[in-house]
Amino acid sequence: MSVADDPQDRRKLVSCRMYRQEFPEVEDLVMVEITRLTETGVYAKLLEYNDMEGLMILSEVSKRRFRSIHKLVRVGRQEIVLVLRVDQQKGYVDLSKKRVAPEDREECEETWNKSKTVHTILQHVCRVCKIPLVEVYTRFGWDLYDKFAHALDGLKFLLSDPDKFHEQFDVPDAIKDELVSVIKRRLATQAVKLRADVEVTCFTYDGIESIKKALRAGQALSSPEISLQVNLIAPPQYCITTTVIDKEAGIAKLTEVCTAIRTEIVSLGGNFSQKESARVDRRELDEDDL
Repeated sequence: MSVADDPQDRRKLVSCRMYRQEFPEVEDLVMVEITRLTETGVYAKLLEYNDMEGLMILSEVSKRRFRSIHKLVRVGRQEIVLVLRVDQQKGYVDLSKKRVAPEDREECEETWNKSKTVHTILQHVCRVCKIPLVEVYTRFGWDLYDKFAHALDGLKFLLSDPDKFHEQFDVPDAIKDELVSVIKRRLATQAVKLRADVEVTCFTYDGIESIKKALRAGQALSSPEISLQVNLIAPPQYCITTTVIDKEAGIAKLTEVCTAIRTEIVSLGGNFSQKESARVDRRELDEDDL
């Protein structure tokens, strides 16, 4: 498909809502950007719904009394709001800021950040490959939201098992290479380092060799998708680390590694202990690899 150089055509190419449903549901929490303040209320665009306009009457802005609306909301600022009413026939969406429970904000923020990441990746791919964003969402983008906890998990799955991903989802051939390339670049900054600290001992005649054999049994579970390092801290303490995009998959792999080491060393007459489960490593290790 050829795309004209007109800026309006380029914007239209990458314009689409993030989710399958055209309108949000009543009581949904959504991310909006304030666009204008009037005597009627506060107007905002729903960022997840292709900038659909919503209205928040002044009484729904805050539970506290206020003299000036300008002190509570500002044009251009992003806010988490609750959907009060939806009129799909007229296209009206009524919003409320004061009804958003503080404990729900963090979850909404997390969902928004994930959705924004997915949207940005797909927009970039469509811009480069000159294919309409709505086509990409229709063919497989919205399906990712149906099949995974979040579509971002689906894009991570594409990196870990591309063949299985393409068996399940209708990705246009024209964007396959670019999609993988963009996901790798975009998600590389979101990689997290995980670690598991263990103690491995063996006081038999071949104790040292038995410990090495057990640690190698864990190291053998390393793969191109999840690379593992086994580090010596100070005998009998060892640290297993990995850097991954998918935190849950990484923790599961470290758990599997610890189980393999335990099984091997116990079978050789040794002992294994682990005081903490696999966790995010907030320190940079510089012990020597085994």
